[in-house]
Amino acid sequence: MEKLISAEQFDTFKKGERTVFLFSADWCPDCRVIDPLLPGIEADYPEYEFVYVDRDQFIDICAEHDIFGIPSFIVYSEGKEVGRLVSKDRKTREEITAFLDHPEA
Repeated sequence: MEKLISAEQFDTFKKGERTVFLFSADWCPDCRVIDPLLPGIEADYPEYEFVYVDRDQFIDICAEHDIFGIPSFIVYSEGKEVGRLVSKDRKTREEITAFLDHPEA
């Protein structure tokens, strides 16, 4: 998973065909629970580009996109948001994969 390094890079990634942004933080226990799941999920969804967004480093991006709980996911396609799985709740592999199967639902 690529780690976001700048706000400009965020805008570039948004323009991709299918980009999944994972909003997270090192101190977040619910985020750490899903860490071991992410490599398998990435392997199962090669059509997506996965980007890690550190909530503390990019608090302005989080605020602009109404990310008030982590871990959270937003999918962009060609500059448009097509789906979000945003809440403060812990996510399961099943919830994440169901979301990636139908992000626009």
